[in-house]
Amino acid sequence: MPFDEGEIQVDLACGPGPDGHWRGWFDVRVRAADLRRLGLHPDQPTSEVTAPSPPRWWHAAAERDARRSR
Repeated sequence: MPFDEGEIQVDLACGPGPDGHWRGWFDVRVRAADLRRLGLHPDQPTSEVTAPSPPRWWHAAAERDARRSR
């Protein structure tokens, strides 16, 4: 994972949508200083995808780790 425990905050909010079905929203927060290691910074005007998305297992591991840290 590109971030250590405590460097990323993931929150989940759930509630019924206009059609009555439940929906979930993720809020992901990372400090600007922690993004600099990845070549990102707060003054960067825009970003673009320069590589393929990580594999599905990477996303699943991130969600598992986020649940464990609560």
